[in-house]
Amino acid sequence: MELSNKLYKNIGIHVITTLFTVNKGEVKVLLIKRTNEPFKDYWALPGGAMYNNETLEAGAKRELKEKTGLDNIKLELCGVFDDIKRSNLQRMIGISFIGVINIDGLELQRETLKTSNADFFSINRVPTLAYDHNEIINKSILILKEKILNSNILKGLLPEEFTLPELQKVYETLLNKKLDRRNFRKKLLNDGIICDVKKDALFNGKKPAKLYRFNDNKK
Repeated sequence: MELSNKLYKNIGIHVITTLFTVNKGEVKVLLIKRTNEPFKDYWALPGGAMYNNETLEAGAKRELKEKTGLDNIKLELCGVFDDIKRSNLQRMIGISFIGVINIDGLELQRETLKTSNADFFSINRVPTLAYDHNEIINKSILILKEKILNSNILKGLLPEEFTLPELQKVYETLLNKKLDRRNFRKKLLNDGIICDVKKDALFNGKKPAKLYRFNDNKK
């Protein structure tokens, strides 16, 4: 029994959020600057230890709000990071979540009790981060590319109604490749990711363009 207790004790859970946006033609990720050891003055993903009285998702949302001021962000489970040496203090299992937001008019709290700054970084210019957070970002990018083809995860990034060219531009930025317009529209409609809202809007001041929205039933 004593051996069993030694094997199980002092195992904690980190909940970590990788929050993406698309801004000025670039995919960016939200980082915070730490003020405490370990990794003092390092940039990191928003996150921290989960409490005993909360779920994983609730913990991730609490940590995100405490360290950035952001609330009511849709998050989805992304991955598990369980390297034995990922923390020097105790055995910590990392559970990561992923989210996508529009930063237009976003009120970001840049300084808190545990952070000295917060900002969005291009995924191509992410510095060396605390813990295994570079690895978490790399995996999150792969997961995001999969999710945008099969779910409505981008709902928080675009306005409620949008044109197909607007949506395709976002997809091409995230996937880093050009997409055929007809095949793109056909796939998203056939898969039920988007639906026609049955009204048109002027596109670039020219002839009306069809408007679409994300299907709420496609998670």
